[in-house]
Amino acid sequence: QVQLVESGGGLVQPGGSLRLSCAASGITFSRNHMGWFRRAPGKQRELVASMTSGGSTNYADSVKGRFAVSRDSGKNTVYLQMNSLTPEDAAVYYCNAGGTLYGDKYDHRGGTYWGQGTQVTVSS
Repeated sequence: QVQLVESGGGLVQPGGSLRLSCAASGITFSRNHMGWFRRAPGKQRELVASMTSGGSTNYADSVKGRFAVSRDSGKNTVYLQMNSLTPEDAAVYYCNAGGTLYGDKYDHRGGTYWGQGTQVTVSS
């Protein structure tokens, strides 16, 4: 049984940082591609970052230079470091694993796995 568990969300002031974690069981990040998604109220879910099984990363333009994905294979955990946060980054963040790649674009459709999400609030 595959389980993805996100943690690390919370309330942060604009300009602040948070690090989200996604711990996996039943699936190995070093053998699967994964993506970090977010959904803000009233908006569609969007892919913000992804990491291939080989460790290559890709970012949405809106977070490029501010967010970074990393992986601890020993802990089978992927992280999303988020810096210079703005109110526009406030959302529920989800990790997803087991998707495919089209070029360098992560595709979550078709039999992938989701975590339960973690809330990120950016407010002064």
